[in-house]
Amino acid sequence: MAAPPDDDAPCCGPKPGPPSSPHERPGYTLLHFIDDFVDSTAGPVPRVNTSLQVKDIMGTTRARLGVSRDRYRVAPGLYCVGSPSPDSPVLVTANYKLSFDSLRKELDDVDAWILVLDTRGVNVWCAAGKRTFSTEEVVLQVKRVGLEKLVNHRELILPQLGAPGVSSHLVKKGCGFKVIWGPIRANDLKVFLNNGQQAAPEMRQLTFTIGERMVLIPVELSLIIKPTLFILLGAFVLSGISPDIFSFSAAWSRGLTISGAYLLGMLAGAVVVPSLLPWLPTRQFYIKGIMAGLISGILSILLFADTISNLEALTLLLLSMSVSSFAAMNFTGATPFTSPSGVEKEMRHGIPVQALAVLIGIVAWATAPFIA
Repeated sequence: MAAPPDDDAPCCGPKPGPPSSPHERPGYTLLHFIDDFVDSTAGPVPRVNTSLQVKDIMGTTRARLGVSRDRYRVAPGLYCVGSPSPDSPVLVTANYKLSFDSLRKELDDVDAWILVLDTRGVNVWCAAGKRTFSTEEVVLQVKRVGLEKLVNHRELILPQLGAPGVSSHLVKKGCGFKVIWGPIRANDLKVFLNNGQQAAPEMRQLTFTIGERMVLIPVELSLIIKPTLFILLGAFVLSGISPDIFSFSAAWSRGLTISGAYLLGMLAGAVVVPSLLPWLPTRQFYIKGIMAGLISGILSILLFADTISNLEALTLLLLSMSVSSFAAMNFTGATPFTSPSGVEKEMRHGIPVQALAVLIGIVAWATAPFIA
């Protein structure tokens, strides 16, 4: 009778690893932030880790840079942290992965259920404005996961920034759960929960510090960089127009000049304006951008003073101001103190001014070689 094979024999390789998880399903992947599953009356609920891993940090970095940001999301539904019971609180958030991570990393040593809404991968505040973090979505997810079978209480803790999209009394009417407005920032949640779900005044205070503004700059730059290559290509072609029909040397030299003014204007509007936002006069962002662009335009003229005419200097100034104004106006959508109607109003005033400045600049730049 032949002896059974030796598992440690070289031909068999190393010892086999642990068996597959009973929660694995064909065609599905267990995500890295899921520790295991908690059996409940509503079915298995994934328990999430409260520590961010390198993969999470890399994903956050990519999202901050605008890379695949629209697809950085988690599946909506029910999750949990710790060892929740039927009396544990239910925290509601968006399915934007950055929002989800911001919540879970603050819940170390907390036992809670997490109800994730389908906000189409948009953060809480923006989703509330877009009506995806909404009354209807809250009611839908509560019913979909069978929350009434899971908890003894009838309370949902929602982030305060979700308030524009959610009507508390309609949620109560729709699913029987009372809405409790939690603090603005997730890092206040532990204190909020330990204080009997009472928010201190500072937990309701909205901030927009320089750090909070600076972290948004990479995304703002990514939105501008995408069309920049086409704009600069057009600038080089325009720069080559000359009395000889087209000059490649002029396209290169003048193209570098106008590209420099464009890039300085972009940095003025997308970096300088957000950084100095509270100290720049006026409430209109596009005017703040014009002011910053005026400085960058003057800097452009000084940098290229030896090689440009007065007409070309006018172009550099107008281009820098218009690009800076447009980039600054884009930042209105990232600030917590602007409304959709306010943004639309500013665009109605700002875009015609920017377009006129660009048009005058293009005409001046194209005709400068002929006048010279």
